[in-house]
Amino acid sequence: QVQLAESGGGLVQPGGSLSLSCAASGSGFTVWDMGWYRQAPGKEREWVAGMNRQGTPDYAGSVAGRFTISMNIAEKTASLQMNRLTPEDTAVYICFVQGAEGGRARLDRYWGQGTQVTVSS
Repeated sequence: QVQLAESGGGLVQPGGSLSLSCAASGSGFTVWDMGWYRQAPGKEREWVAGMNRQGTPDYAGSVAGRFTISMNIAEKTASLQMNRLTPEDTAVYICFVQGAEGGRARLDRYWGQGTQVTVSS
């Protein structure tokens, strides 16, 4: 069974930076994509960033140019460097991984527990 461990959240002032980390565990699991969603109180979950196994990143327009995602396929880990943070970035950030288990062709998506990012002065 695939599980994700997520860390790196915290409190930061506007204009500051944080780095989030996500690590997937589970033998026989091949990663295809990793990334993050986020959800703020009273708002719907929104996609933030992701990277496929070819190393191609993609970002939501609200974070493009400020956030950078990286992934290590072999280690099944991903990082999200968040710079020039604003109060609008305040949310629970939820890591996801999409991949295949045990040589199966079907891709499944798994979710981390979420980590709180608060941007406030």
